[in-house]
Amino acid sequence: METLISGISQLGISLTHEQLEQLQTYYQELICWNSRVNLTAIVEYEDVLVKHFLDSYSVSPVLPEEVKSGGRLIDIGSGGGVPGIPLKVAFPHMGLTLLDSVGKKTRFLQHMVETLKLNDVEVCTGRAEELAHQPRLREGFDFVISRGVATMRVLMELTLPYCRIGGTVVNMKKGDIAQEMADASHSLEVLGGRLVETVEVNVEGLRDGRLLVVIEKVNPTPAKFPRRPGLVVKHPL
Repeated sequence: METLISGISQLGISLTHEQLEQLQTYYQELICWNSRVNLTAIVEYEDVLVKHFLDSYSVSPVLPEEVKSGGRLIDIGSGGGVPGIPLKVAFPHMGLTLLDSVGKKTRFLQHMVETLKLNDVEVCTGRAEELAHQPRLREGFDFVISRGVATMRVLMELTLPYCRIGGTVVNMKKGDIAQEMADASHSLEVLGGRLVETVEVNVEGLRDGRLLVVIEKVNPTPAKFPRRPGLVVKHPL
């Protein structure tokens, strides 16, 4: 765990022995389930600690203190639970919703919630395009996060409908996204978002072009968005 502990210390995060044990259990369960369910292609111990867990914590500098201490965060396309579960372990008072369309993955997520004894966590199975129209989820979150799910144009339509006005959307990206951002300017405006900043991740072990695209929700998302599944990807705004 030394690599992880060193990395999170650069981010101003300190985990207790119990929290580190939770991450150890999470790793063991992730690898065990991965033999039956395709959760991750990253399986080596140190790689998981750095490329999954430390990568999750790289969001901490743009995660408001009021969210860490009691706000609501939703992880769109959570897959094996990253970044949502590591963030919940570090900030246990934060409410968390994990959303994924694949039932096998959400069964793993529910198993991890129970195994790690995480409180105030909801696991949702379904397409992001459809669940965003449920009143209890729509514009109900302080912080919306996605990690390597799709292009920025698509991500805007999958994430902004979940964010309350005044809240924050963060998309975790990698590499040169200048053209992606230019292409997404129209969808950003239509869906009620405003680009705040693009932050380069500067943590030992993650200096490989990782970026945090930080967006503020400034206006309501029109009721017709997101559009039906398939249309968002085939015909992005």
